[in-house]
Amino acid sequence: MKVLKVLWKGLQVTFGFFLVGGLVFASGVFGVLLYAKITGQAWFEDEVAVVYAETGANKPSQNVHAPAVAAVAPETPPPAASAMLDAPAVKQYPELPSGCEVTSLTMLLQFAGIQKDKMELASEMPKDPTPFKTNSDGSIAYWGNPNTGFVGEVTGAAKGFGIYHSALYGLLAQYVPGAQDFTGKPFEKLEQQLREGIPSVVWTTIDYRVPSKWVVWDTPIGPIQTTFMEHAVLLVGFDEQNVYVNDPYNGKSKVKIDKEQFIQTWEAMGRQALSYTQS
Repeated sequence: MKVLKVLWKGLQVTFGFFLVGGLVFASGVFGVLLYAKITGQAWFEDEVAVVYAETGANKPSQNVHAPAVAAVAPETPPPAASAMLDAPAVKQYPELPSGCEVTSLTMLLQFAGIQKDKMELASEMPKDPTPFKTNSDGSIAYWGNPNTGFVGEVTGAAKGFGIYHSALYGLLAQYVPGAQDFTGKPFEKLEQQLREGIPSVVWTTIDYRVPSKWVVWDTPIGPIQTTFMEHAVLLVGFDEQNVYVNDPYNGKSKVKIDKEQFIQTWEAMGRQALSYTQS
């Protein structure tokens, strides 16, 4: 019995130690949890950070939202203030005294790599065969319409006038799949064509001035007002003050003309322009 009492006392003491140890451990855990609850951070996070910093490993991601950084769009460079192209220069004389438009088209096609000469294109150009009639005072009463075909005789064998964009466009489209009629577009569109390396056939006047004299005659599709100063050139360059053209009248290239003055004559002639886009 005495031995049993001693064993029982031993068990009580041992149990007491375990009980005290358990209470101490539970208090510690409770303290850690309470610290994490209050601060939002466990005490061991700093230790983990040190371990990951020393090992070079990636620290486990935390549910922390970093402030968003606005994306900065790259700046778009301003368009070039000038452009100049080297295009063939072709003279309309002596074979085509009234053929400035088809000669300018010849230059455009040759620039695009289409080897056609002005005489070939002149024979393929659409024509309006409406006969020429005058009034008693000698003014023109009735004639063709340049919007449907070349009016008159392009070779000078008889009175000739010219052809406009809508009638000449089909001949351009026949050889260039990317043919474009930019008539009515702002002049900046033609400048952009030059930046992209493409010239344009544009309608202006022979002296690059707004005409002071206009004529009116009746045609099969209604009356038309125009001028015998009408002319067409190949636009090959521009800068801030000037434009540059290949002029079929004299066969010269890169003829410099005041930009404001040129735009005024181009607008007076209906903002007509033919070009193409790269396919």
